Amino acid sequence: MKKSILAGLVAALLATGATTASAFDPFVVKDIRVEGIQRTEAGTVFSYLPVKVGDTLDDDKASKAIKALFATGFFKDVRLEIEGDVLVVILDERPAINSLEFVGMKAFEKDPMLKALKELGLSESRIFDRSLLEKAEQEIKRQYLSRGYYGANVTTTVTPLERNRVGINFNIVEGEVAKIHQINIIGSKAFPEKDLLELFQLRTPGWFTWYTKNDQYSKQKLSADLETLRSHYLDNGYLEFNVDSTQVSISPDKKDIYITINVTEGQPYKIASIKLAGNLLLPEDELKKLVTVKPGDSYSRARLTDTTKAISDRLGNDGYAFANVNAAPELNKEKLEAAFTIYVDPGRKVYVRRINVTGNNRTRDEVVRREFRQMESAWYDAERINKSKKRANRLGYFEDVVIETPPVAGTTDQVDLEVKVKERPTGNLMLGAGFSSSEKLVLSGSIEQQNLFGSGRSLGVQLNTSRANKVYSMSYTNPYYTVDGVSRGFDIYKRKTDTSQLSSTIATYDVSSWGGGVRYGVPIGDEQNINFGLSYDSTTLGVTTSSPQRYQDFVAANGTSFASLVGSIGWGQDTVDSRLYPTSGFTRRIGGELTMPGSNLRYYKASFQQQNYFPLSKTFTLMLNGEAGLAHGFGDRDLPFWKNFYAGGIGSVRGFDTGSLGPRDASTDTALGGTRRLVGNAELLFPLPGSGTDKSLRLSAFVDGGNVWGQGESIAFRDIRFSTGVAVTWSSFMGPLKFSFATPIKKETTDKIQRLQFQFGSSF
Repeated sequence: MKKSILAGLVAALLATGATTASAFDPFVVKDIRVEGIQRTEAGTVFSYLPVKVGDTLDDDKASKAIKALFATGFFKDVRLEIEGDVLVVILDERPAINSLEFVGMKAFEKDPMLKALKELGLSESRIFDRSLLEKAEQEIKRQYLSRGYYGANVTTTVTPLERNRVGINFNIVEGEVAKIHQINIIGSKAFPEKDLLELFQLRTPGWFTWYTKNDQYSKQKLSADLETLRSHYLDNGYLEFNVDSTQVSISPDKKDIYITINVTEGQPYKIASIKLAGNLLLPEDELKKLVTVKPGDSYSRARLTDTTKAISDRLGNDGYAFANVNAAPELNKEKLEAAFTIYVDPGRKVYVRRINVTGNNRTRDEVVRREFRQMESAWYDAERINKSKKRANRLGYFEDVVIETPPVAGTTDQVDLEVKVKERPTGNLMLGAGFSSSEKLVLSGSIEQQNLFGSGRSLGVQLNTSRANKVYSMSYTNPYYTVDGVSRGFDIYKRKTDTSQLSSTIATYDVSSWGGGVRYGVPIGDEQNINFGLSYDSTTLGVTTSSPQRYQDFVAANGTSFASLVGSIGWGQDTVDSRLYPTSGFTRRIGGELTMPGSNLRYYKASFQQQNYFPLSKTFTLMLNGEAGLAHGFGDRDLPFWKNFYAGGIGSVRGFDTGSLGPRDASTDTALGGTRRLVGNAELLFPLPGSGTDKSLRLSAFVDGGNVWGQGESIAFRDIRFSTGVAVTWSSFMGPLKFSFATPIKKETTDKIQRLQFQFGSSF
C-alpha cells in the first residue's frame, strides 16, 4: 500500500518559508524507484536526489529532496510516496523544445535569431519554460526595431508533440521599414536649412539610401549628426551655439519618422587677442609660429583646436605625451569678441613601454611592427608615432589604423601604444571590360593577394584571354627580404599580342614573348626607395603584308627572333596618407630600362610620373597626375616598334580608343605608337551627393590630356588631345567597381572614340 508523504505543492510552500507537519514516521530507505519519466534518465534524477539507499528519511530530508528536484527546472510536479520501505519518486516532466521555427521572417537570417534566443535560454533540446516566451517575443521585436521595422508584430504558437516535446512557431508580420520622412532644424537663420541638412548622415530617402540605410533612424547616427552641426556653427564663429532639444516621432501607421532639432545660434564672434601662458618649455616665438588664428579673425573651433594640437604635438616630439594645452576664452558680449589665453602644461616626460597590436586577425604582428618608427623603451615621440600610423595605413591592408597611448598603471613616466587595426580584404579578383563603336566586348582578369598568409608578401597571377592580348604571368614580392626593408621580387610571364584583333585601331603585327626576372628595392628614407632588377626576355615577332611598311622593314633588317637581357632601375617617393582613400600627399616615380651587351635588341626606355592629392575641404580632394616617357634605340639599332608608347583609353586619356592616339600609318590608318609620351590628368574627387560621409563611393569630374610622338616629330601642345567626363568608384559589397564616361573636347576627325569604360572586381 502506497502512502503519499509530500507533494510538490507542499514543497512550494516550504520554499516560501511555510511549514508543514510530518506526514509519516521516519524510516530507513531500502530502495528508490522513479516513475513518470520519459526523456530524463533515472541516473540524472538520482544525481540530484539528496536521499540515498540506506538513509533515514524524515520530513526535513523529504522536503529537501522535492526542492532539489524542482530546482532542476526539468519537472512541473514532484511527489514522493512510500511503498513499504521503498521510496517512490513520481515526476511530471516539463516538455522539451523540439524545434523553433520562424514564419514570415525575411529581414533576418535564421541562425543569428536562434543565437539571440539561445542567450535567453530558449533553444532546441532545452526544457520548455513558458515564462520565457514573452521575453523571446520582446527580443525578436527589439531586433526588428534595430532595423527600423517599428510596426513588426510577433505571435507565438506552441504545438505539443509525441514523447513530451513541443514545437514553437514564431509568426512574424514584419510590416514596412520606417523611413525618415522629414528633418527640421528650428532656429537656424545664419545658414539655409538645406545646406545644414547636407552635413547630416541621416537623410530622407534618396536613390542611393537603399545601400547606405541612412534614411532609417539611428540614435547613434543622430548624435553624430548633432555634433557635426555643432562643429559647423563653432567653426564659423558662433561660439555660443547650442542644441536645445531634439524630438523624434513616428506616424500612427509606423511608416514615417519625423526628426525636429531646436537650436539657438547666438551671434558670430571675432578673436580679440591670443596669449600664451603656463610652462612653455620651448621659446615663445617658436610656439607662436604654431598659432594659426590671429586677432581679427572669425572664431573657429577647428582652427583653435589645430593650434592647441600643434603645440601639444610639438611638446610630444620631446617626450611630453600628456601635455595639456587648453584655450580659455574671455567673452566681450557687447563687442562680440573673444580673447583667448592658451595655457600650456607639458606634464612629465614619458617613454613607451610596449607596443600592442590588436584587430589583426590575419596579419602578423611583425607586419605592422616593422612599419613603426617609434621604438619600445624609447622616449615618446609624437612625430614618429604619426609617421608610424601613416606607414601602416599605406600598406593597404587596413581600413583604419587607430593608435591610443594609455598610461601604464602604477607609473607616472610610461605609456603603452595600443595599435588597433581594422583589416580589409587584401585579395583581388579583377575583371575588366570595355565597349566602343569599333570593338566588341573585351574581357580580362587577374588575381592578387597583397598580404599572403598575413605575411605582408604579395602574390599575383594575371590571365588575359582577349582576342588581342593573351597574358599569363605571375609575380611575387617580399617587401622585407632583409630586416632593413630591402625587398625582393620575382616575375615570370608569357605574352602574346595580336593587334589584328583590335579592329582598325592599332597597326597589325603579332608578338610572342616569355621571360622572367628578379628585382630588388632599397629604402633610402621613410618615404623614398630605389629599385633595380635584371630580366631575360625571348621574343618572336610576326608581320603580314597588311602590316605597315616600317614593321616589315624592321623584320627584314633584324629578323623575327630576339633574346635580350634587360636591366632596370628606378627611384620612388610616396607620402600619401592612405592607399585606399588618399586625400593628401604625393607619389613620384622615375624609372628606366636598358638592354645589356649581348642582347639582340638595343634600346632604352625612361619614364616619370608624379601624382599629387590636395585636400580642398573635408569633402573635396583634387588629384593632379603627370606622366612622361622617352624611348630610343642605340648602337645603330632602331627602337623595337612593339616597345613604343601608346596613349588613349582607360589609364591615360579617357574618351579615346585604347592606344589610338599618336602617329598613324598612312596606308592602313592604324596607330603606330611613339617614342615620346605625355599624359596629364586633373580629377576632382568627392562623395556621391546623398551618401553623407560614406567613403565607399566616390564621384569625380576629370579632364585628361595627352599624346605620343614618333621619332623625329616635335612635341607640340597643339597635338595634345583632351577629354572630360565623370567617373564613379564604388567599394561595393560585391567588390570594387569603377565606371567612367568621357567626351573628347579636343580631337581630330581621324581619332577613334571610346566613351564608356568600366572595371569590376571581387575582393576576398
